[in-house]
Amino acid sequence: MAIIEGGLDDARVQALLTTHLAKAREATAEGFAFALDLSGLRVPAIRFFSAWDGETLLGVGALKRLAPDHGELKSMHTAEPARRRGVGAAMLAHVMQQARIAGMTRLSLETGTSAYFQAAVALYLRHGFTPCEPFGDYVASGENRFLSIHTNGPVC
Repeated sequence: MAIIEGGLDDARVQALLTTHLAKAREATAEGFAFALDLSGLRVPAIRFFSAWDGETLLGVGALKRLAPDHGELKSMHTAEPARRRGVGAAMLAHVMQQARIAGMTRLSLETGTSAYFQAAVALYLRHGFTPCEPFGDYVASGENRFLSIHTNGPVC
């Protein structure tokens, strides 16, 4: 598996992001899905990554800079055929490493609370993320949860 920076112009990446957005919105009450579309991922504050096995797209993830020392994990999604093969864990480790390299000491994320998000939440908890208060412009609700980690260990 190779994780590279970029890929937003690739039709395979665009298709996976469309799937990610549709599933996130389907599993979340209207107005509470914060997954980014292509235009949202094409901003200077976001670095986008794609995971590949040769020509096969395995997954995607992004890192958004919120402050000099704080980043947000965005758009983590593994292609259905690649699930349970360690793609999500590899992408998470990669994004965490990129956050550290960029001087970020905290990495946070917002995710949903429905059953659809349970596997992702379990992944984040296994890798040391802990529940935290809303950050950035997010507001707590029954539709979302917030997790955070110091890039060298748990935050909360």
